[in-house]
Amino acid sequence: MIPSDHPRYRSLVARERLARYAAEGIVSLEGLSAHGRGEAFDYLLGEKTTESALFAEKIASALLLCAKSPVISVNGNTAALAADLIKDLQEKSRARVEVNLFHRTGERMEKITRLLNDHGVRVETGNAERLLPLSHDRAFCLRSGIFAADVILVPLEDGDRCQALRGMGKTVITIDLNPLSRTARSASLTIVDELTRALPNITSFCSILGRQEAELLSITVPGNRFLADAREQMKQVLSHALD
Repeated sequence: MIPSDHPRYRSLVARERLARYAAEGIVSLEGLSAHGRGEAFDYLLGEKTTESALFAEKIASALLLCAKSPVISVNGNTAALAADLIKDLQEKSRARVEVNLFHRTGERMEKITRLLNDHGVRVETGNAERLLPLSHDRAFCLRSGIFAADVILVPLEDGDRCQALRGMGKTVITIDLNPLSRTARSASLTIVDELTRALPNITSFCSILGRQEAELLSITVPGNRFLADAREQMKQVLSHALD
């Protein structure tokens, strides 16, 4: 039992959840190392949502609201850490949810889908096809889901699929704590924030944004500004780390 007053409570709870779901076959072992890498960058952000990231989350909500066919792409880590948050965002954004995995097996797909369903997420199902220009299993997706989407939220993404989706003309929103990653640098909009902080903010903005404001925000994605802001925040944290 992790005491709630432990200074690393949220982090330890997340690690424990990921370890449990890894034992159940929902999270891949590679996903555990990816989470640890993200935590390291979160330390450098001060483990908080910056003003810049909050603005990026507001723009993300506008992009989802203005999309014709928005999709939230979910992998094992995202499902394990944020199934309930995905449910809330789906309700407010009207986005479809599709499971897409690098380490893809039928068993993992079923387990992740069941976990999401148990938390109230409506998951797209059907016959996945190799529709993306990739040599690995992330190429498999649904025609009615990722393939047809114009805006895709891809938390905890990998770079080559992000680049492939951009090459297909899609708007890609990613949540990535590493502003130097290939994903962060190639996405249409990168939110440099921790997943379980970012998703509720996007959901909240989906609830309060009016149509006119959403339309204005959706055409003002400021390129690499958010990456530069995150790098500057990390430098500030490091410069005062021993104060």
